[in-house]
Amino acid sequence: MTGGADAGIRAAAKLAASWVRAGDRVGLGTGRAAAAFIDELGARARGGLTIACVATSAASTRQALGLDLRIVELDETSPLDITVDGADEVAPNLDMVKGRGGAFVRERIVAAASRRQVIVVGPDKLVAALGESGAIPVEIIPMSLGPCLRRLKQIGVLPELRPGADRTQPFVTDNGNLILDVKLATTLADTAAARAFDAEVLSIPGVVDTGLFIGTAETVLVGHPDGRVDTRTRQH
Repeated sequence: MTGGADAGIRAAAKLAASWVRAGDRVGLGTGRAAAAFIDELGARARGGLTIACVATSAASTRQALGLDLRIVELDETSPLDITVDGADEVAPNLDMVKGRGGAFVRERIVAAASRRQVIVVGPDKLVAALGESGAIPVEIIPMSLGPCLRRLKQIGVLPELRPGADRTQPFVTDNGNLILDVKLATTLADTAAARAFDAEVLSIPGVVDTGLFIGTAETVLVGHPDGRVDTRTRQH
């Protein structure tokens, strides 16, 4: 990764990688920022750091294995020490929208299994309110497509089926599901509004999860084009 914005992401990813300790179990997110973190983690592993990793997508798994990082599965007894991922939107209170890359269900599982979730973003991902820069992703079971479209329209939002890379077929997640990108009538003003919308969508039969990550991030690292990194920590 090179260039202005990417230099900031790389600096933030390097800082996040420096927080990983020998023996840690590490969650690997998906997307541009997560890929930068995986690169930095691979460099530390080549320098002798011994860790185990759980990946949130096939793409992150391939990248990690290519760097000789050890991939393991989540288990019943061993929580992850830290998960590092990116985000599509970060509000001032560190609530987030994730999933425009399509891996948010697995990212949710890995984050929930982790003691810490650290998010790496550029300043372009900071918003005043969730839903400001784009749609909220919603993963659904394929057979529920029609009913989910109808119900979402009834609650006053505009759902669109996400197309695949060739745009002739729908995008299919690693879980074998579809994604509806839901455009809001207005942004979600605060945590209460985000929780209410999240609960309403999750109540629709066939919905697996939404891209709203409320109260999950402990720390957000904002990497600027000049290489400066701002650290934002959730206020409890």
